[in-house]
Amino acid sequence: MSLYGVMRTGVSGMNAQANRLSTVADNVANVNTTGYKSSSCEFSSLILSNWDSAFESGAVLTDVRHNIDAQGGLVGTSSVSDLAIRGGGFFMVANPAGTPYLTRAGAFVPDDSGTLVNAAGFALLGYKLNPGQPAVTLNGFNNLTPVSFGGPSLSATPSSQGAIRANLPSTAGIIAVSNLPSFNNASSTYTAKSSLIVYDNLGAEVNLDIYFAKTGAGNWEMSVYDSRDAASNGGFPYSTGPLTTQTLAFGADGRLDPSQPSSFTFTIPGGADFTLGVGGTTQFATGYTVLSASVNGTPAGAPKNVEISRDGFVYAIYDGGTRIPVFRIPLAHVTSPNLLTPLAGNVFQASSETGGISVGFAQSAGLGDIMSKTLEQSTVDLASELTTMIDAQRAYTANSKVFQTGSELMDVLVNLKR
Repeated sequence: MSLYGVMRTGVSGMNAQANRLSTVADNVANVNTTGYKSSSCEFSSLILSNWDSAFESGAVLTDVRHNIDAQGGLVGTSSVSDLAIRGGGFFMVANPAGTPYLTRAGAFVPDDSGTLVNAAGFALLGYKLNPGQPAVTLNGFNNLTPVSFGGPSLSATPSSQGAIRANLPSTAGIIAVSNLPSFNNASSTYTAKSSLIVYDNLGAEVNLDIYFAKTGAGNWEMSVYDSRDAASNGGFPYSTGPLTTQTLAFGADGRLDPSQPSSFTFTIPGGADFTLGVGGTTQFATGYTVLSASVNGTPAGAPKNVEISRDGFVYAIYDGGTRIPVFRIPLAHVTSPNLLTPLAGNVFQASSETGGISVGFAQSAGLGDIMSKTLEQSTVDLASELTTMIDAQRAYTANSKVFQTGSELMDVLVNLKR
C-alpha cells in the first residue's frame, strides 16, 4: 500500500465532489432561467492493479450529465413572441455573427428592426413565406433567416386566389339566352347573385359581382363583373363587359361534372391574375345558399397584430381580420439530445456524439407543439439540489479526512529517521 496512493485517492474524491457541487451551484443559479436544463454528476470507479499481499487504492471519475431532453413546466405569459415547445425539438437561433445554435429558451422580443431575439441576444430563425413556400433543408440551416415582425412600413398584397362554394337551386326557372348576364343588356336577369371583395396591386378594394343564371337542366352560366361599372341602379347594363363568363354543368347527383374545370382565371382590374375556384358547388332542390367564400390578398396598411400557430406559422393580422402567413418556424432534432454541448446563452451545439441535425416542423415527425404566449420553465428541482448539496458536502469532508490521515501517516514515516 502506498501512502501517496491514499492521498491521491483522497484528492480524487474531493475533486469528484467538487464537480458535483459545481453542477449543484449551476443548477441553483439557473433555477429561474427560461428553458434551462439541469445537470447532474455521475461517478465511476478507477481500479488499479492489485496483488494479494498489497492493495493500491484507485480513484473516482466523474461524468457530467445534461438532462436536455427533460420537459420543463409551461407557464403562460401575455406576449405573443414568448414561445415554448411542448414535446420534442429545439428552436434554431443565431448569434449576431450568424452562427446557428439550438435552444429551448423561447423568451423572444422584437428588437429595433423587428427581429425576434432572446435574452442572450440570439435571433430566432425561420423560413420566409413571401412570395411562396420555402426550400426546406432537412439536415442543415440553409435558407433560414431571422424571424421578424417587421417595421411600421405600409404594404399591400394583390389577390391571386379565391373560392366560392354554393348551392344553386335546381328548381329555378330557365333564363332566355338573350337575357343572360353575359349579354349585359338592360333586360339581363339572373337566378342568384353574390359579391366578393378582392384587392388590386395598390391594395384598393375591388368588389366583384358574381351572377348565376340557369340556362337549362343541369346547366348554369356564371358571369363576373366589376361592380364599379354597374349602372346607376346598381345593375345592368355595366359600362364594360364581364371579366369572365363560365359554364357550369351538373350531373344527375347534383354535383359538378368531374370533366369540367373546378376553377378559372381572369384579371382583376388594376390587379393580378385571379384564380376563382368553384369546387364543391352543388345543384340541389333547395334555395341559393353560399356555403363558403374566401380570398387572399391584403389591403394597403401595416399589420395590426401578429399570431403564431402551434404548427409554427407566423401570421400578420390586418384590418378586417385578414391573416397572411409570413414566416414558418421550424424545429430541429438530434438522435441523442442529452449529448449536446451546452454553451453560454442557454444554447446547444451538436457534435459527433449527438448524431446529425434533422429539421422539420411542429406537430410532425415526433416534434412537439409550438406554444405562443408560453414559456418553458427550468427543470431544476430546488429541494433536490439542496439535498444533493448537503450530501456532496459530507462526502467532500470525508475525503478530506482520508487525505489528512494519509498526510499524518506520511509525517510519522518521515520522522522515523530523525
